Amino acid sequence: MNRVIPAVMQSEMLRFHILSLLKAVFLLSLLAVACGRADSRCTTRRCLAEMLINKSYTSQPQYENCTQIIYVPFIEYQTLSVDTKNLRLISRLQASLVWSDLELGWNTSVYQYDEVVLPVSKVWTPELHVTNGIVTTMKHSSRDLMVYSNGTLRHSVIINAEVNCEVNLFNYPFAADECPVAIQTWSTDGCGTELAFGELRMIDGTHGDWKTDYVSLQKQRDDRNYIMVALRIKYLNPFITLMLPSILIVLADGVSFALPLGGGERNSFKVTLVLSFTMFLIILNNELPGDSHCSPIIRTHFCVCLVLMVLSMLVSLVLTRVAKDGGLIFCCCSKESTPENAAKKDEKEDEEAKAGISVVQPDASEEHSRMLRKVVNFLQDLHAKEQESERHQKLANILDKTFFWFYFILGIIYFSAMSYVMVNYKCSVNHFDFWY
Repeated sequence: MNRVIPAVMQSEMLRFHILSLLKAVFLLSLLAVACGRADSRCTTRRCLAEMLINKSYTSQPQYENCTQIIYVPFIEYQTLSVDTKNLRLISRLQASLVWSDLELGWNTSVYQYDEVVLPVSKVWTPELHVTNGIVTTMKHSSRDLMVYSNGTLRHSVIINAEVNCEVNLFNYPFAADECPVAIQTWSTDGCGTELAFGELRMIDGTHGDWKTDYVSLQKQRDDRNYIMVALRIKYLNPFITLMLPSILIVLADGVSFALPLGGGERNSFKVTLVLSFTMFLIILNNELPGDSHCSPIIRTHFCVCLVLMVLSMLVSLVLTRVAKDGGLIFCCCSKESTPENAAKKDEKEDEEAKAGISVVQPDASEEHSRMLRKVVNFLQDLHAKEQESERHQKLANILDKTFFWFYFILGIIYFSAMSYVMVNYKCSVNHFDFWY
């Protein structure tokens, strides 16, 4: 009897240990399950970002309407430079983009955050193009973008564009014109994206010789948006380097009429001015703007200045000939006695003297009178030559003064007319020929 009781007690104790062990295993399994559920319900901001990344939505959001609206609440425009040789406008744009992708939204009761940061490469982002751009590059301003709980995404991009803009350079160096920078996104057959613009702001409007007066957002159709950029050249630098030297050289050419015709000083000075102006044009050839529909009138101005200077030089050379011989080269025969004419005249006088000689030898008085006649004839010829030279010089001076006043008046009229045309004349250019 006593032996049976301990055996029962041992079995009860064994059963109690087994039950305790099972309870411990059960509690451990419950704890493991609870921990697993706690890990699966991670609600941190980074877990939210990883959850959105795992969706891998890299295609454009598409709903009942195949067109996605891209809002551009802010654009920052900057003119970098204007290439007048190749007629290019180099500009920089920074745009803020906002669009919706409802499938990237989340429940704020589970993830108690209103925004999260995602990598740009893991979601779809719109792409902007410059329609009339020859070279256009768009890059993201950051490798990340902002996503809000309602599925709204916000991002910023930077666009560098080299625009083919035929700037009106007819009035150079007083040129001013407007150049469009057309912005669009991909769209075809009713699908794609559309742009809705907001505020436009210009920064740093002065670069080099050009100044940006203003920029404005405009459109021709609902799908044709562009930024109209008003450009104006700062005329002081090109006026000093191009216009002023030509004016001063022509002025020096006009003042050179004060030099006398004789001696060759005036002719040498005028030839030097023509050569100097020619070298001036050769050196500044690369600085002149390129040809376009409205070719720069400054090229015509330089041509006219060169023609005026060459004409002045030729007239000065001809008047020098007139002052010396009284006639033009290849036109009039000179009346001045040549050595051959003088020799013939002496021979004729000797023949006349021989014809008058008789057999009787002349006395000393006749010889003396013949010598006196020769001296008188020489002095008369010399006086006639001086009078003729004075007449030639007087004629040359009259022609010189006449041409000087003609040159002076013509120069004033030309520079006045050229200045008026450069400042006031407008040449029209079609800047929207890239749209058809």
